[in-house]
Amino acid sequence: MTSVLVLDELDRGLIHALHVDARAPFTLVADVLGSSTQTVVRRYRRLHARAGLRVVGLPTPRSSGTHQWFVRLTAATRSAHDIAVALARRPDTSWVRLTSGGTEIVAIIHTAPAGPDAHALLLRDIPRTAGITAVSAHYLLHTYLGGPTAWRGRIDALDADQVARLRAGIPTANAPDPDDSAVAEASVHLLTDADRLLISALREDARLSYAELAAATGTRPSTVARRLSELRARDALFFDIDIDPALLGVTVSALLWMQVAPAHLDAVATELAGHDELALVAATTGPTNLVAHALCRDAEALHHYLTRRVAWEAVTRVETAPVLRTYKAATTLRAN
Repeated sequence: MTSVLVLDELDRGLIHALHVDARAPFTLVADVLGSSTQTVVRRYRRLHARAGLRVVGLPTPRSSGTHQWFVRLTAATRSAHDIAVALARRPDTSWVRLTSGGTEIVAIIHTAPAGPDAHALLLRDIPRTAGITAVSAHYLLHTYLGGPTAWRGRIDALDADQVARLRAGIPTANAPDPDDSAVAEASVHLLTDADRLLISALREDARLSYAELAAATGTRPSTVARRLSELRARDALFFDIDIDPALLGVTVSALLWMQVAPAHLDAVATELAGHDELALVAATTGPTNLVAHALCRDAEALHHYLTRRVAWEAVTRVETAPVLRTYKAATTLRAN
């Protein structure tokens, strides 16, 4: 019988360190955590094998030139699993979950902005799929929390000095003035074919060495190192971590579809983005204009959160959809 994995302080510190710099050398991580390199490597391998820990590299939506959609599919109970698995296996999805009694599938789908097949999955493939009885698509307008911004439940182990030591090695560039839209637009780096090939390898494992990335892309390690530094400095690439939240004390996961008065949307979303219970906050189109992903220790904690911290006058409606199963998180498949 396999024993239940229990995370200790070193495990949590390692997870937090990888959030700060996904490619930080294990020697540096070990030094920051006050441990040996051998021990940190052994812990990483154990978390990878037994906790589903994955570190992946992903393009930012603006650099990849894609649009993101939250799609809600209602399916017959007998076919919902198979449809979710099929969606999870597609390269143009990054987030697939089964909610609401096992009949609703929620997925994030990435589409090209133009072209004859830009919305083929939304307009042709999904509607023609047997077993799907309803479809609603919500265009993702703005992300307040999620993606490059990590859920706080996974980044509560290191102090400010430890974080600063890890961040010291991350390539940076001069940030454009956020109030100058022309400068900000000009600063966006659109991915080249070579960039996409590199990120494709990082999607599988962002901890691959420069030599391994060079072999995967048909280039030299020095070329990969230089290109990766440029992509990170230009914010064209970010790293994400996937690990079973149950190991961090989460037993209840739910999507919150909220309707917020437009005049208060930005203020409400900004406030929610600071809540420890949430891993995602995004503005969308549709009858509900704000979606959040709550991770709580139990049902009572979720009830407390909904009634004490979300019950504002500006939030006119909240639909709570418990997550029953995760098939894909980031780019990591969890489906059998």
